[in-house]
Amino acid sequence: MASSTGNEKSVNPVLRVSQLDALELNKALEQLVWTQFTTCFSGFKPGVLAHLEPEIKAFLWLILWRFTVYSKNATVGQAILNIQYKNSFSQTEKYQALSKQQKLWYLVLTVGGRWLEERCYDLFSSRPLQSLCKVKSLMTFGTGLVKLCGLLNFLLFLQQGRFATLTERILGIRAVFGRPQGVRQLGFDYMNRELLWHGFAEFLIYLLPFINLQKIKLKISSWCLPVAGLPSSEQAAAAQCKECSLCGEWPSLPHTIGCSHVFCYYCIKSNYLHDLDFTCPKCGSEVQSLQPLKYKIEMAELH
Repeated sequence: MASSTGNEKSVNPVLRVSQLDALELNKALEQLVWTQFTTCFSGFKPGVLAHLEPEIKAFLWLILWRFTVYSKNATVGQAILNIQYKNSFSQTEKYQALSKQQKLWYLVLTVGGRWLEERCYDLFSSRPLQSLCKVKSLMTFGTGLVKLCGLLNFLLFLQQGRFATLTERILGIRAVFGRPQGVRQLGFDYMNRELLWHGFAEFLIYLLPFINLQKIKLKISSWCLPVAGLPSSEQAAAAQCKECSLCGEWPSLPHTIGCSHVFCYYCIKSNYLHDLDFTCPKCGSEVQSLQPLKYKIEMAELH
């Protein structure tokens, strides 16, 4: 029986999706580290890191490489997913860690390659000299060739399930599980709850636009604040003209709907357009005709 420690540890192939997830986690971590680093210089003059940005990034990725691939034979994303690198050049099927030369070449091809690409881009963009045109064209051709090889390697990876990146294929390093994977048990109760909740959420998203919340709000307010009787005298009617029955403010362009209550033109027009069955929130009268108020109320009457 194979042991789980040292060189006697058996090799467990890694699923394609797990290898791709590890790559995405690595990119997310690098972006997070760079964001946190630039935040430290937020109070400085803008563009203070622009001239040395490729070198600073290379130094940060060097630190990450030192404490991940060099010391643990795995990137951060791989360590999270219980994955590590194996030296595929070894003849034995048992696990064998990466050699020092493989780790150093991994640093050169990943960190050094990105630094060279960024630094050459800044160099050629800031100094458009005729003597550098041939070098720039060679660099562009080399970059395109590397990307084409990366595409071919990715197609082979989808077919074979090994060497997710071109660097892994060149160096002969393969991703394997660090510990034997246990059987994943997922209860049907949890799945049923998730399906039920997602179905209920989609039903609410479909149903809510058909519910007239404004009408329900006005109906509840008319129930909570009933009006016992309506005044009939001119003075009482004039007193009710001092505030809008919807917004409670001094009515702008006061209008009536056929009852003794007054509304702002914008308030009643917008509510009536939104709901053709609109009723007065105070007396429950339906809209008979939208007409301007006949009473001439002056602002002095508020005092």
